[in-house]
Amino acid sequence: MTAKANQALLLSVALVLAGALACPAEPPSPADAADDALVRTWSDSTGRYQIEAALVDYADGKVRLRKTDGQVIAVAVSKLSRADQRYVRHELVRRRDAEKGPQPAARTAAPSGDDWPGWRGRHRDGKSPDQGLLEEWPPGGPELLWQVDSIGSGFSSVAVCGGLVYLTGDLNGRLVLFAFDLDGKPRWNTDVDAAWTKDHPGARSTPVIDNGNLYLVSGNGVVNCYDAASGQPKWGRQMREFGGSPPHWGYAESVLIYDNLAVVTPGGNNCIVALDKTSGNPVWTSQGFKAGAQYSSCYAFTCDGVPMIVNGTHEGIVCIDPGSGRMLWSNPFSAHNTANCPTPVFSDGYVFWANGYGKGGICFKVTAGRGQVSAEEAWTTRDMVCHHGGYIVHEGHIYGNHSNGWVCLDLRTGQKKWQERAVGKGSVCYADGRLYLFGEKGGQVGLATCSPDGLEMKGNFSVQGDGPSWAHPVVIGGRLYVRYDTHLYCYDVRGGG
Repeated sequence: MTAKANQALLLSVALVLAGALACPAEPPSPADAADDALVRTWSDSTGRYQIEAALVDYADGKVRLRKTDGQVIAVAVSKLSRADQRYVRHELVRRRDAEKGPQPAARTAAPSGDDWPGWRGRHRDGKSPDQGLLEEWPPGGPELLWQVDSIGSGFSSVAVCGGLVYLTGDLNGRLVLFAFDLDGKPRWNTDVDAAWTKDHPGARSTPVIDNGNLYLVSGNGVVNCYDAASGQPKWGRQMREFGGSPPHWGYAESVLIYDNLAVVTPGGNNCIVALDKTSGNPVWTSQGFKAGAQYSSCYAFTCDGVPMIVNGTHEGIVCIDPGSGRMLWSNPFSAHNTANCPTPVFSDGYVFWANGYGKGGICFKVTAGRGQVSAEEAWTTRDMVCHHGGYIVHEGHIYGNHSNGWVCLDLRTGQKKWQERAVGKGSVCYADGRLYLFGEKGGQVGLATCSPDGLEMKGNFSVQGDGPSWAHPVVIGGRLYVRYDTHLYCYDVRGGG
């Protein structure tokens, strides 16, 4: 037996043992007449086994390959090498375009739809306004438009606004703010502060864009405002000016822009502070409570015509009047927890907040009238133990990270609808009826349905990086942005060919 034949046999055996063969080898039919010119060397994901074959077609997550002896085998795309997965994706696109005939020139890089101005999007709910996106990803994932590999370490997510993509990273002991154009080309970068070098070093806060300005909090508690077009600094403050000090893992919140205010959480006696967003001068400090800062960000909403700002603290969840900083209501749920990370969310009269380290979630029915605001506990749950990855609310249901997987809960009752592992523990955003999942380990990215009837995966791929991947995925302008460690990836997720 020749060495090549032996390799082919070993590959077939390996695929069978891995459960990758969908059916036994079969003689080719006229429809399976793959072009012999496309015969190439295929490798499994370990790189140990190879086979000479041509691509016949793709369906249900598997490719059919025609070997040089004429036999056809079916192999799960996930069992192939990354290079083979890319080849399959591009070859299927080539065949599709060939069937369509000549097409108009490709669209420019300028995205459509609204901007994503900061942490969890325009409304801080993790939901994108994009429509017409791919309902299912091709094998190996959507097309990679570009990637940047020198952004420094960190866990912050991107902001996309005015044709620029903003991100932070730790480089050579400094926190650096970057701006890229929509082709991934550097536009500018600026030094922000000393990097957070204690437990889990890396960039934390996501930049926030408003009216031509960019706002950012460093892990050490520097609050800066920059010109978003050039990166030139405009003003800066320190959390310690208001009596705050970094929590154990450093400040990680993103600035909330509310009307003319830039709202941050130093912690302490002046737990939440509102600064004039133009000058940085203090406007008010919160009243009626004292609490240490944690890792979530302030969230603004209006209930029964009354505006409110809510955030998680070391003493639990607190809601304040955005006009004065006066406390409206609070609850000690998750007080003194190891870390309270996810940002609270409001929908249909309910505020929901969940945390990891065994805490779970709590939901409040909020009402306001006759000058009074109340938040009655509606339910609590241990079915959403959410460390960092957050959750979204869609059509009366909460979809979020739970322990090592994902869960769907009824917003009004807390009833669990389903629980699945999918990409494992990770973070989430929503766009066009789909959940975009990003696993904490191994850079696993997944597309899934968003329905209380169950979770169905519609595609997956992985990106390179080291350590935990805590940045949230972002979908805006027909693009998916994924940050893992020192890498930023941009994918085309537009539908319609």
